[in-house]
Amino acid sequence: MSITSDRTAPITGLDSFYIGGEWVAPSSGDRISVIEPATEQVYYQVPEAKNADVDRAVTAARAAFDSGPWPSLTHAQRAEYLRAIGAAVRERADDITQVWPRESGILHGVAQGMLGGVPDAYSFYADLADTFAFTEAATPTAGGKYGMISREPVGVVGAIIPWNAPMTLIAYKLAPALLAGCTVILKASPEAPGAPYIMAEIAEKVGLPAGVLNVLTADREVSETLVRDPRVDKIAFTGSTAAGRRIASILGERIGRYTLELGGKSAAVILDDMDLAEAAASLSGAECFLSGQVCSSLTRIVVPRRRHDELAEALGGTFSQVRLGDPFDPNAQMGPLAMERQRDRVESYIARGISDGATLVTGGGRPKDLDRGWFVEPTVFSNVDNSSAIAQEEIFGPVLSVIPADDEEDAIRIANDTIYGLNAAVFTHDADRARAVAGRLRAGTVGHNNFRTDFGIGFGGFKQSGTGREGGVDGLLPYLENKTMIFEAKPSDFPG
Repeated sequence: MSITSDRTAPITGLDSFYIGGEWVAPSSGDRISVIEPATEQVYYQVPEAKNADVDRAVTAARAAFDSGPWPSLTHAQRAEYLRAIGAAVRERADDITQVWPRESGILHGVAQGMLGGVPDAYSFYADLADTFAFTEAATPTAGGKYGMISREPVGVVGAIIPWNAPMTLIAYKLAPALLAGCTVILKASPEAPGAPYIMAEIAEKVGLPAGVLNVLTADREVSETLVRDPRVDKIAFTGSTAAGRRIASILGERIGRYTLELGGKSAAVILDDMDLAEAAASLSGAECFLSGQVCSSLTRIVVPRRRHDELAEALGGTFSQVRLGDPFDPNAQMGPLAMERQRDRVESYIARGISDGATLVTGGGRPKDLDRGWFVEPTVFSNVDNSSAIAQEEIFGPVLSVIPADDEEDAIRIANDTIYGLNAAVFTHDADRARAVAGRLRAGTVGHNNFRTDFGIGFGGFKQSGTGREGGVDGLLPYLENKTMIFEAKPSDFPG
């Protein structure tokens, strides 16, 4: 039973979409039910967008960009809106952290901790209004006297977010887009539309001009109309690699811009000097985060062959002690998976691992003391062949594969032997060895002795884990287009 008794979603406008600065009626009566993963009960419902609703949202965003005041504001003026949004997010923290666990199964305490950094993202991009070179001088090389580069907004952005960390992922799309001067259609996940709805309420509260932010919820088929619409200049997508391939192929037909933050099958490389108990504790704790439903999870554990059994036993020991429970239970260390089909997917991979000959060290089933909710035991496989399905395919659940390596060179080869390249880690007490190995791992982020991601610096992947970066200064660049201007006389606003 849920620890909190009030199961009413603290969201207004659940019968509407937020389009053109207004709460508008949907084009159909179709509804999407949001199911609470710990109870398997309907939490709330939202309208399901159809093609006509997407068209209306794109029309509003296009008008706001082409003829509205937003792109003509100074960066400093837009930054003030970002600061107001960040403050409003902080004010709504209790509401957000009530909704988030009931949508995805994240622990309430973890949601509180993660949300604390979201207002900082808006502040970070607001600060760039004063420090980023939106215009700079350039020396002409083919005639003309004064060259200038102007970094201008890319235009209308379709931001498509997943269900696992919506408020964070919204921030690292919306904040740079708004600072740049773009307008946005925010397409919510059907499983977790709460954060986008709260962001729509915040946009209304801070007085964001009409059409600058538009919010609706749609399934994949209708979402494709957003991607295909030539009035949308750029798509910012976080989700599966399969969906990312589809988006990239569609946008390739019309040379649309995109950033894609996609799947991963990230490796933790354990070097021969590492304390295995320390490594096991670190890896187990990280994999419990969001029940392993994190694209950058370290799920392939590559270890020297002579230490393989010892590490597998240590991981089995730490994972078997993890307390599963309701996300609002302060004693729980891991919540449920977000949805029934996600649990089915994880269980199918566990069965595949067993049938392919990997050794099940711990877990593999459903907890016997929880009779409802989409829970799966934290699971460890050892003696995993890196070419097997559980080592190559993204499971998106609390399943670790321990893979033996002959030596350090072999470990690096195994770590890089994947279509993905999102995250990685090196476990060693020697920082120089960590740096040397990190330099050879084909991943967008490499941590030392722990799972690490840092949107403040920048986040994204190599290979089929995506294109572009989110967070940091690099996260602003995809929302800008460079314009070269060459003058015979010096304009009054010439930089420098």
